Amino acid sequence: MIRVLIERHVADGLIEHYEKAARETLTLAMQAHGFISGEALYDIDNPEHRVILATYRSLGDWQRWAQSSERRGMMATISPMLKTEEKITLLEH
Repeated sequence: MIRVLIERHVADGLIEHYEKAARETLTLAMQAHGFISGEALYDIDNPEHRVILATYRSLGDWQRWAQSSERRGMMATISPMLKTEEKITLLEH
């Protein structure tokens, strides 16, 4: 089992649009093979700093989702809303 930590910094004025796209992405991710759970959180002191914490059965399951046309399509929508490129950290016990 692995955890995927995704950090994003949303551009000013785009929070509502980002939240809609992020929810759609999470809905798609939930259907991905090996997906176990996911949470979307925001920094209390900086609501533009968003964190997604997802759990996948294996690294291979995450890699399949990360490279899928569904995720690439959603990232084509989300990326222009970000101040910087998302940061992905892979974690395991």
